[in-house]
Amino acid sequence: MIPVLPNFVNCMPPYLGRFQAGRTRAAGCINVTVGTRRFMLLPDLASLEAAAQRVYQVMPPTPQICWPLLCARSGAEVWVKHENHTPVGAFKIRGGIIYMDELARREARIPGVIAATRGNHGQSVAFATARAGLRAVIVVPHGNSREKNAAMRALGAELVEYGRDFQEAHEHAARLAESQGLHMVRSFAPALVTGVGTYTLELFRAVAGLDAVYVPIGMGSGICGTIAVRDALGLRTEVIGVVAAGAPAYALSFAAGRPVATDTADTIADGVACRVPDTEALEVIRCGAARIVTVTDDEIRAAMRHLFTDTHNIAEGAGATALAALLQEANTMRGRRVAVVLSGGNVDREVFAPVLG
Repeated sequence: MIPVLPNFVNCMPPYLGRFQAGRTRAAGCINVTVGTRRFMLLPDLASLEAAAQRVYQVMPPTPQICWPLLCARSGAEVWVKHENHTPVGAFKIRGGIIYMDELARREARIPGVIAATRGNHGQSVAFATARAGLRAVIVVPHGNSREKNAAMRALGAELVEYGRDFQEAHEHAARLAESQGLHMVRSFAPALVTGVGTYTLELFRAVAGLDAVYVPIGMGSGICGTIAVRDALGLRTEVIGVVAAGAPAYALSFAAGRPVATDTADTIADGVACRVPDTEALEVIRCGAARIVTVTDDEIRAAMRHLFTDTHNIAEGAGATALAALLQEANTMRGRRVAVVLSGGNVDREVFAPVLG
């Protein structure tokens, strides 16, 4: 039996200075409490490597490719991490695999699981629960992606439509979990961070000397996994988060040093349409990310087109935000070795067609 979450290293709050655990301590458990605040523990290298082996029993590693046309367009050496090449078309599957493996070991008898999603988290949960033979209830907001909804149903999930956005769907899922005795799979959890962190482990080991990596921020598992891997390997790579201008909760929170919720999250990039940030994720991002870049929907659409014309890969809105941010900062990044995470390619045809024009 491979241990999934045995050891963690701590990400300290920024005012204490970032603790580069990978440089000073490769394993062990470090718990830090400052006043009454307890800070999330991040997976160490042993945990990430163990998780990677579990993931590879289900799917192969995804490629990282340096595309010449993107390099010419940006002026940087650009490596794309292709998480659109997973069995569900997005990075979230890795977290679902590890989460459900951990849950099965911890809770042998549960009636099923429930999650709220805009699509990719739900697909990962449905995929993983199908392997475990469990019932999966997925709550999506009204007007959610039709093709993502169809994919979740095809994976065996029971779909419930509720609310105007992810936050309202999430709150309804929590109520259903309590009333039906279902296990709630939140969009941010340590096992998810460990699972999705495996894509960054692949990236950093395949491409040496990265100056920076741009990572989309939905609820934060992807960027927190990237920070964990960067620190576990003792690298100095800048980790740069990306949000949409129409869903700036994490950018506002990063700047304010505390969680800041927004009233709306309106963007073509539904995978980053968050309006209430996760407190634990925010602490990790504050101490581990260099900055958060905000991109407009026009910039996201342009990046979707560039990824298609320059690489012939399809990116959903959230999946294109990383490239959009790099292009916004092209002058700063000129001549540097940079990675962008193409986090998913699950975009509806009716959305993508007008983007291409």
